[in-house]
Amino acid sequence: MLAAMENDAPIPLPQGLRTRARGALDNASGRFEQRTREGAHDGWDLPEDDRLLRTEVTLERARSAISYNKSPDLPFDRSINPYRGCEHGSIYCFARPSHAYLGLSAGLDFETRLIARPGIGAVLDTELRHARYRPATIAIGTNTDPYQPIDAQHRVMREVLEVLSAHNHPVAITTKGTLVERDIDLLAPMAAKGLAAVGVSVTTLDVGLSRSLEPRAALPARRLATIRALADAGIPVRAMVAPVIPGLTDHELEPILTACRDAGAKTARWIALRLPLEVSPLFRAWLEARVPGRAAKVMGRVRDMHGGRDYDPDWATRMTGQGIWSDLLAQRFAKACARLGLDRTPDRLRCDLFRPPPRSGDQLSLF
Repeated sequence: MLAAMENDAPIPLPQGLRTRARGALDNASGRFEQRTREGAHDGWDLPEDDRLLRTEVTLERARSAISYNKSPDLPFDRSINPYRGCEHGSIYCFARPSHAYLGLSAGLDFETRLIARPGIGAVLDTELRHARYRPATIAIGTNTDPYQPIDAQHRVMREVLEVLSAHNHPVAITTKGTLVERDIDLLAPMAAKGLAAVGVSVTTLDVGLSRSLEPRAALPARRLATIRALADAGIPVRAMVAPVIPGLTDHELEPILTACRDAGAKTARWIALRLPLEVSPLFRAWLEARVPGRAAKVMGRVRDMHGGRDYDPDWATRMTGQGIWSDLLAQRFAKACARLGLDRTPDRLRCDLFRPPPRSGDQLSLF
C-alpha cells in the first residue's frame, strides 16, 4: 500500500519482516521520490514466518574511479568509493543521503541494498596513466567505509590498493573495519615510502553503545587492536574521534584519544556529529528508541552547535559546529593531544615517487 506521509514519520516494516543488527529503524523513501511507503495489514489473519531483512549486493561497472571535490574544508581534492551504501549501519552516517540518488532509502536500504564496484582497479589504472594526470593524495573511506564486511568477499579495496601501490601513488584511508589488516602486506611497503596512512574511527569505548550506534562495525577493543597491528607494521595511524555526539559520547573524548595513543596512533582528529537531510529524522528516531532519556539533551546540544538547526552546511563550521560547546570540545581536544603527544596536522604523503608501471609493448625509457 502506498500513502503520503510526513518525511519525518517513521515507516513501519512490512508485516512478517524483521531486522537484526541494523542501525535505522525504518526505510522512508528518498527525498527525490514522489511516493512514500507505509506498512499496512492486509486483512488476512494467517500465520506468517518472520523473514529476516538480509543484505543484498548489486555489482556496478565503474565508468570512473576518482571523484574530485572543491570543498575548502577538506584536506584532499580527490577520493575513491569502492562501494555505495554501508553494511556497518552507523545511524549517524552523513553519507546516508547519497543513497537517494539511486532511488533508495537513506534508512534500511543504505545498510542492506549495497553496490560493489569490482573492476574499478582497471579504470583507476587508466585514469592514473592519463598524460594530464597530476598526483595528489587520494582519500578512501570519506563517504562509505571501504572495509565494510562485504569487502571480505568482493575485495574491491584490495584491487584499488594493488593499482595505487604499482603506481607509487599516495593514499589516505579512513575506516572502522578490521579488514584493513588483510592489506597490511600492501600498506606497509607503501608506508615505508611515505605513500600510505590510515585513520581508524573510534566513536565510543562503550561496547553497548557502539553495538547500537554502529551495529555491524567492529567493537571498540577490536578497533584498538587494528590500530596496534597497523602501527606495529610501520603504518602511520590517525585516531579519528568521529563523530563526537554532544550529550552522548563527548565525555569520552580524552579516554578515546588515550586508548588510541596507547595502541600506537601518532596523529588525531575530531569531527562533530553531522545530521544532513535524511540523517536528522533517522537519528532522532534512534535517540527516542534507544536512549530516550538523553534525546532532548543531545538534540539541544546539536542545535546549539549549529545555529539553532539540526545541521548547518556552512563550510567553515560543518565539521566542528560553533558556539560554546564547539569551542569547549576544540580546547579539550587540543589539550589532550598536547598531553598525549598526538600530532594534529594532516598526514604528509609523498607525490614525487609517482610513476605508472610499464606495460607490455610500452617504449622503454632511456633514463
